[in-house]
Amino acid sequence: MTATIADGHTAGAGARRVSWVRGYRFELVKLVAQWRIRLLVLACWIAPALFVAAVSRQTSLPSDTLFGRWMHATGWAGSLVVLGFAGTWALPLLTSVVAGDAFASEDRLGTWRHLLVAVRSHRRIFAAKALASLTVILLLVAGMACSSAAGGLVAVGNHSLVGLDGHLLTPSDAAGKVLLAWVCVLAPTLALAAIGLLGSVALGRSPMGLLLPALVALAMQIAQMLQLPIAVRLALPGYAFIAWNGLFTSPVQLGPLLIGMAVSLVWAVTATALAYVLFVRRDFTNLAYDGSGRRAITTGLLPLVGLAAVTAGVVDATTTATGSGIEQEKVQRSVATAFAHLYRLQTRELNRPAVTEAQLKATAACTKGDVADGAKGPGNDWHCVVSWRLPGADVTGTAIYQLDLTSDGRFVADGDGPKEVNGYFLVRTPTGDATNPLWQFDGNVELLSTTPKG
Repeated sequence: MTATIADGHTAGAGARRVSWVRGYRFELVKLVAQWRIRLLVLACWIAPALFVAAVSRQTSLPSDTLFGRWMHATGWAGSLVVLGFAGTWALPLLTSVVAGDAFASEDRLGTWRHLLVAVRSHRRIFAAKALASLTVILLLVAGMACSSAAGGLVAVGNHSLVGLDGHLLTPSDAAGKVLLAWVCVLAPTLALAAIGLLGSVALGRSPMGLLLPALVALAMQIAQMLQLPIAVRLALPGYAFIAWNGLFTSPVQLGPLLIGMAVSLVWAVTATALAYVLFVRRDFTNLAYDGSGRRAITTGLLPLVGLAAVTAGVVDATTTATGSGIEQEKVQRSVATAFAHLYRLQTRELNRPAVTEAQLKATAACTKGDVADGAKGPGNDWHCVVSWRLPGADVTGTAIYQLDLTSDGRFVADGDGPKEVNGYFLVRTPTGDATNPLWQFDGNVELLSTTPKG
């Protein structure tokens, strides 16, 4: 059988190509018939609910995880904890298992000749496999989102959620933003899935094709932790896995999120197109085909590296952010805003007279190590003094915080006195006793300004 025959160009006059709908249905049935895919679907629709329900009932919460400290207060926090874990580990592994094996499985089983004779179209085969993989991946992501939200709501209830700047989201607002956050991570998931398709086509039965999405995701996570320029980190689709944090501030930090999603979709389209080019050019007469290292580099790796370089250049040219994007003024503004919102929450929980953020006029003075002016960059040596004044009071209140600020702009503020303001003590809330909201809190520094350069 030659490649020409396989493509159907010299097939009998009465032969008819299989429609893409039938091909898609056939590939989807093949995927769902695999025991590991069924196990993944079952796990994604059950495990998150059990995890969130179990953790929400524990006395010790994963406070080092974003929104983990609020899992006692609202059921929506658990879904965001699962989302953070999914973007780091679960989704890269799921795309590896599903998309990374879409074409390689035919090489291992030696079934290409049968499939090509039956379908008689490279294009339809590629489209059917890509769409079937996408369908399964969407089913897995939907399962994690629905399951984690259901587990939290059943275990804790539909209550308000504290945002990353301390402001309170109503239950309906929290529900909408949690759903939107899960939708936003579909973009980088599609990028990893496309990379999986590319690896599966380029590397054949080699296990590296199966591992490629997970390895690429790991490399992007390492890049996000390094003190690389923000433009470089935004040029990688992995940034969209953390940019959803900006949905939970007021005002919403849409700039990094939209750029991250756009970059991810460009990567998804590019990697899929490269996989398609490699697939239609493949010589299926070689039954011992085991991938092409040269083509994998020239048609797969180099274009993606070039895409990252171009994207980094575009982001750098169209924004005012420089370096890590973490600057003293931004940190001070974020800390002061979060403190003011949480002070109001503490006031309400302690049954004290209500006060507004405008009345508090909270400000923060932050230093990093020995740098008092012009401090910048991530680190655990940030030191902030928050000042505010209550209406009718003659004395200005102050509170000290130690900050651990990571390269993605997230920080954890740890209260360092005075004890009656930001020390550890319990307060009464509608959902039971909880720790003082000003003792430790999470915040988010917007790294990127979308104001064009002058």
